[in-house]
Amino acid sequence: MAAVRPLLSLLIGVALLLAGSGLLSTLVAVRGGLEGWDDQVIGLIMSAYFGGFFLGTFAAPKLIRRIGHVRSFAFYACLCATVVLLHPIFVEPWTWAALRLLSGVALVGLYTVIESWLNASAAAEQRSRIFALYMAINLFALAAGQWLLGVFSPLLFIPFSLVAILICLAALPVTSSRMVQPDTPASVHLRLPQLYRLAPAASTGALLGGLALGAFWGMSAVYATGIGLDLAGVSALVSVTILGGALLQLPIGRLSDRGDRRTALVFICALAAVLAGLIMISAGANTWVLLSLFFVFGGLLFAVYPVCVAHLLDHLPNEHVLAGCSSLLLLNGIGSAIGPAIAGTLMARLGPQALPAFFVVTLLLLAVVVGGRRLLRQRDRGEPAQFHAMLRTTPSALELLPETDSDEVEA
Repeated sequence: MAAVRPLLSLLIGVALLLAGSGLLSTLVAVRGGLEGWDDQVIGLIMSAYFGGFFLGTFAAPKLIRRIGHVRSFAFYACLCATVVLLHPIFVEPWTWAALRLLSGVALVGLYTVIESWLNASAAAEQRSRIFALYMAINLFALAAGQWLLGVFSPLLFIPFSLVAILICLAALPVTSSRMVQPDTPASVHLRLPQLYRLAPAASTGALLGGLALGAFWGMSAVYATGIGLDLAGVSALVSVTILGGALLQLPIGRLSDRGDRRTALVFICALAAVLAGLIMISAGANTWVLLSLFFVFGGLLFAVYPVCVAHLLDHLPNEHVLAGCSSLLLLNGIGSAIGPAIAGTLMARLGPQALPAFFVVTLLLLAVVVGGRRLLRQRDRGEPAQFHAMLRTTPSALELLPETDSDEVEA
């Protein structure tokens, strides 16, 4: 606890920030449905957020190096709060797509400030603990934010104001901190073809896992509304899936530490596909049955990306670990940006059950590809890495992993 106390202001800031951003994502999807927008249009709007997140990953470090962490956080918080408050003023699909793009840029900037600051401030022997705590806060704050959805009608200005308030509140502990601001190193990446040659299963898993998880983040609220759930039901469905990812991800990942991670990845994806199939036929069943299925499904779905990271760590030399993980993150981000657009198009044509069907196809494809790699090539792990529960985040958070070599970033 003593190691965490100096970082408390940053962790409080990220909890408030994630609660607001988690609420915003669901709120935008639900409000779009209430406005009568086509699922394909909503999918494109939600994809715009991940496109902004992708672009902001490259832009944020440059701004932070130029004006510092505190002023960068204030800049991005003002931008994000302004963008959020513009949503109920300009209720038009393509305007919202532009706003979602800007919110992605702003939020990844906020995450980069906090994560690079955490990385620089955490003692070497505490990095793994800080990383685990940070990821737990991420997941539980995202889940908690969902329950604010039903407090006020999404047709009102108030819920958007609530998101903006949470983002502004997140700035208070961060900008008032007396912690020394760190330097921000340049980002490093492996070329994607080189990454694929080094770890084809991890690369494929990051991309296809991003497709599935991006579709969940972007379209799960639309799916829940489409099958007849009220606002409380939408909040419950999204939050229990995230809680499943928070509570089951680690024990599932620990099992992957015991053998070839490709075998674990095949098992995770195949079982998740089965659960998605059960979700398809359980839409009209008891709500508790549906929520239970989504809870377990979330634990499996959220484990795909970190298992891919662990598989990559098993086979990369130390000097390439951070660059490799950053490139894997890039692939996952590309998948996340495309996923909502594809799922939204399918849902517009086939109905809400197209979302779990999309999960089935994507995850089965990943299981087949990784299983094929497993049969074609046996790989020995010299010094197996440890599984770390995580979300797709920014490259700065990856530097907290104990396997990464901080000297590599400064090279």
